[in-house]
Amino acid sequence: MADKSSDPVALWQNMIGEMEKGFNAFANQAMASPQFSKAVNQMGGATAGAQKQLGELMEKYLVAMNMPSRAQMVGMAERLQSIEGQLNEIKAMLHQMQGGGADTSSGYSQTPRPPRTKRPPSADGEQK
Repeated sequence: MADKSSDPVALWQNMIGEMEKGFNAFANQAMASPQFSKAVNQMGGATAGAQKQLGELMEKYLVAMNMPSRAQMVGMAERLQSIEGQLNEIKAMLHQMQGGGADTSSGYSQTPRPPRTKRPPSADGEQK
C-alpha cells in the first residue's frame, strides 16, 4: 500500500477537507453579523420587487399581443369547472325525473312500449 504522506488522493482529500472547514467557519462568522442579515433582507426585497414588475410587464405585453394572461386562464378554467358542475347536476336531475332506476347502459331510456296488436301472417298467408 502507498504511504499516506505520498498518496496524492489522500493529500487532495485532506486539502479539500481543510478548505471546507475554513469556508464553513468564514460563512458562520459572516452570517452571525447583523450586516449580513440586513443585506440578505434587502436583496430579498429587491428580488420580490423585480419579480412583481416583471409580472406587470408580462401582463401588459400579453394584453398588447391580444393574448390571455395566466390569471385570466386560471379564471376561465375555474368558470369552466363551475359550468361543468352545474351541467352534471342538471343531468342528474333529468335522469332522476326520467325514473333513473332503469338500466341506461345501452343509451336508450326504458319507456314502456305499446302492446303489439298486429299478428304476423300465418303459414297460409292469412292474418288472424
